[in-house]
Amino acid sequence: MGHGHAHGHHHHGHDHEHEAAQALPAAFDTSVPDEALTPEQASRRSLLRRAGLLGAGLAAGGVLAQAAPAAASGGRRQNGFLWLAGDHHIHTQYSSDGKYRVVDQVRQGARHGMDWLVITDHGSATHARIGVEKVNPDIRAARAAHRDTLVFQGLEWNIPAAEHGTVFVHPGRNEVAVLKQFETDYDGSVKNASDSTPANEALAVAGLSFLADQVRRRKVEDALMLANHPARRGVDSPHEIRAWRDAGGPGRQIAVGFEGAPGHQAAGLPAPLGMGRARGIYDNSPSANSFPGYPPESYRTWGGFDWMTATVGGLWDSLLAEGKPWWITANSDSHQVYADTAVRGPGGDFNTDGRYPDPVYGGKIDVTQGDYWPGQYSRTHVGADGFSYAAVMDGIRAGRVWVDHGQLVDAVDVRVTGGGRWATLGGALHVKKGTKVTLTVDVTPAGGPNWAGFVPELARVDVIQGDVTGPVADRDTFTAPTAKVVKAYDVSKATGAVRLTFDLGRVDTPRYLRLRGTDGNRSAVGALGAAVDPAGPALDVVGDADPWRDLWFYTNPVWVLPS
Repeated sequence: MGHGHAHGHHHHGHDHEHEAAQALPAAFDTSVPDEALTPEQASRRSLLRRAGLLGAGLAAGGVLAQAAPAAASGGRRQNGFLWLAGDHHIHTQYSSDGKYRVVDQVRQGARHGMDWLVITDHGSATHARIGVEKVNPDIRAARAAHRDTLVFQGLEWNIPAAEHGTVFVHPGRNEVAVLKQFETDYDGSVKNASDSTPANEALAVAGLSFLADQVRRRKVEDALMLANHPARRGVDSPHEIRAWRDAGGPGRQIAVGFEGAPGHQAAGLPAPLGMGRARGIYDNSPSANSFPGYPPESYRTWGGFDWMTATVGGLWDSLLAEGKPWWITANSDSHQVYADTAVRGPGGDFNTDGRYPDPVYGGKIDVTQGDYWPGQYSRTHVGADGFSYAAVMDGIRAGRVWVDHGQLVDAVDVRVTGGGRWATLGGALHVKKGTKVTLTVDVTPAGGPNWAGFVPELARVDVIQGDVTGPVADRDTFTAPTAKVVKAYDVSKATGAVRLTFDLGRVDTPRYLRLRGTDGNRSAVGALGAAVDPAGPALDVVGDADPWRDLWFYTNPVWVLPS
């Protein structure tokens, strides 16, 4: 059977403005003594040590074990990756509903352990006309001030006929020009193309093809799109998601995934000490532009995750069962932060200036906001070949990504082995039919308190498996009948690092595996029944969904492809 799973590294000519491989951050470089670090760098190093990514206590032969020390000693690698945490969905004073300066978000992201960040102010007529250019010097200044944090320029695209999406490019001399032209020509708000019509759907695909062409023509080194809060309003239909995935031409996929978990997680905190809304602000109902096939429960989060990701055998699994890459992420969607004291500065005019005045002290703690700082609650961990913009983008495109909430665990290392070969997240293990295959998972538990002040405890890890059945006849399919939880590991009594082994036996048909873990505080039978998912995430209660009491991690898949 033909298999459409294809991805790899893409290295192109640079603009010479940002070299391909930046110096390793001081926190990663073991030749820099602890006392030489700034408080921010020292905090980062302690996180890395806790996760087992630095120092002498590394498990020999693990993917994680090889990463940082190999890089620090001159870049020699033994199948290792540098695991970099980041956030691709962040707003500033250049968004009509934002408040903070770029440097505020970057400083907070760095403080909360972020290695890379994407500034994604809302696409709009004002942003296209003024904001894309005006924010760029602020981003450049933040890059200079926080050299240990990679800061991408992007925007939040109003996808024609659909929801929002993060679009970002590799830094370089054309980053502003390409983003400005893209937003001017292909943004749903700018082009009045928000309704779910075939013409507007085609405009979205054309926008992705435009970005692919800019990469081919070396205007920018790379560009990526990740769909944001895909089930929030029900307007991202399955056929649209498949069309975005397939856009851009062979070898240059631009749309590579969607938010497995949306931002705005603090919105679920009950009143009066919170907004009293829904996690992710997922408290919508169907509209005229919604896809009619989606059930009512799809408009809510499940354990803080989007229904498309949280449902075993659901839409995400239906995409993976086609054998094509489609990845999940998690991020803050940070606009206005819960319990912050800053307010917008006085004066100014957003439509004229393209931004709000710098924030000022407001004199009180605001508990009516639903966001966290980048890295404070949601993290997207990317396995990169090094500390560089290109390496992060390559890692995302390759699917070497796992996500967590509330710092539930410090590290996850996944390997599928067989026939003398191995593959990790996003990869494909190619073996002869009948080869014995084994999944090995190493989990490093939380080694210290999270930003809510407690040490999370992992209770269970689930292995989810599905068959690769090839392209679907109906591109609005959103179920995968063979996907199910095939093993649940109770790790509640484990102390220290956990190694889990799952024997697939002799494999003769193509399949994929993905993982999730939970603190065990809330669970329910999955939407497709106990035989598919006996203890999945529970439907979040609108107005009473404290995000810190319901923590999960999810990984992207690994394929096993016998031939």
